[in-house]
Amino acid sequence: MNQLLQNFTKQFINGQWREGTSSGTIRNFNPYSGEELLTIQAASKDDLEEAYKSAQQAQLVWEDMPLGKKQQLFERLVKVLEEKREDIIEWLVKESGSTLIKARIEFEASVTMVKESANFLTRITGQILPSYVPNKEHRIYRTAKGVIGVIGPWNFPFFLTMRSVAPAIATGNSVVIKPASYTSVTSGLLFGKIFEEAGFPAGLVNVIVGRGSEIGDAFVSHPIPSMISFTGSTEVGRHIGELAGKNLKDVALELGGNNVMLVLKDANIERAAKAAAFGKFLHQGQICMALNRIIVDQAVHDEFVEKFTEVVKGLKAGDPADPATFVGPLINEEQVERIKQEIEDSVAQGARIHLEGTAVHCLMHPVILTNVTNDMPIAQNEIFGPVAPIIKAVDEEDAIQIANDSPYGLSGAVFTENVHHGVEVAKKIKTGMIHINDQSVNDEAHVPFGGEKDSGIGRFNGEWAIEKFTTVKWIGVQNGYREYPI
Repeated sequence: MNQLLQNFTKQFINGQWREGTSSGTIRNFNPYSGEELLTIQAASKDDLEEAYKSAQQAQLVWEDMPLGKKQQLFERLVKVLEEKREDIIEWLVKESGSTLIKARIEFEASVTMVKESANFLTRITGQILPSYVPNKEHRIYRTAKGVIGVIGPWNFPFFLTMRSVAPAIATGNSVVIKPASYTSVTSGLLFGKIFEEAGFPAGLVNVIVGRGSEIGDAFVSHPIPSMISFTGSTEVGRHIGELAGKNLKDVALELGGNNVMLVLKDANIERAAKAAAFGKFLHQGQICMALNRIIVDQAVHDEFVEKFTEVVKGLKAGDPADPATFVGPLINEEQVERIKQEIEDSVAQGARIHLEGTAVHCLMHPVILTNVTNDMPIAQNEIFGPVAPIIKAVDEEDAIQIANDSPYGLSGAVFTENVHHGVEVAKKIKTGMIHINDQSVNDEAHVPFGGEKDSGIGRFNGEWAIEKFTTVKWIGVQNGYREYPI
């Protein structure tokens, strides 16, 4: 076993790679080949305690470090990422089932996130406000929150973890990462490696790989972290929010989506079909922003279905390591069975299988369903798989009503030749993000990312991340002495 793989079977606490002390283990598999990648001795609550204490101590050191030194470390971090580009992409392919196309997108987005976060070092500002009290002024300082607990996801594991870690560090915090068990390397242990090689202080980044049943609640309710950042399902996010609220902790929750594309009657159908195929089937639909419902005006419904089907039939499904593959495996067979059941239940309610995709083990070929109504399971639930439900709308008003008939509100899209009208339609959709003449899968490091309703709380990226990962302190300064009525 090489040294790199040896590290990835251990915990990363206070700058050291060490065995977990739980009696349980976590095994990682390649979702396409079924090959076992590694077995990790899981972390216990004692390991978690040590990780949080290490982070607490390291944060004080980091906060006092000179600005120039911090900038040098971020520059080194970018260099380390570039040096490990192919290793990171390879891990994304074999651990999360990412196609090469998706893995490369994810890597580049992660580097951009680090570069944007590095700018936070000089963008954290305060204020001086006047006072009604004579000879007094109010100084408002913005400071780090302290220790941030980051729970990484398995779908875009490297980027979505980096989206919390890099801004948290740049704004003066330290972090403890609990990666998803399916992707313990790409949503966790890789971070220990790259921050270690970049020379960041020991304890600033800690990685705890443990079973949710053993350390999950303790990770959130522990008294040291002042904030928990989580990307994942609404069900789990709701539980985390409840635990955090009980312990008076802040949260950043990016949760599930039921994202729509509205294809209006004046849309460029060929362009809309290509965009829909990308937004639906990138990473097999296992993206919180992936298109879940494609709502098409009845005037162009049949034409859209024809063009969309033509595009989808051209998507290659198979080995994610093959550069020509666009649709790779789902994370596990349980997801395949769940999706097959939702298709079956929806067909029983009247949906039609327009393009039938076979499923072998974790690999599921694209499926297109027509005659879908918004009350069917395939439209009501977040699919997280390669199934495209198409809903026919009577008109634009009907399309908007269907789009909003969901407890989720993360991302979306509107296709129309009239951009200004598209914006007016977009304003009526209850969602945190929506794109005109583009698909729903968009995330840029300087633009606010987040959802409404059951899709989460808070915004990531840019100045919104600075706001989220810091707190403010008011220091009143009295020049001279104040007279009191006593």
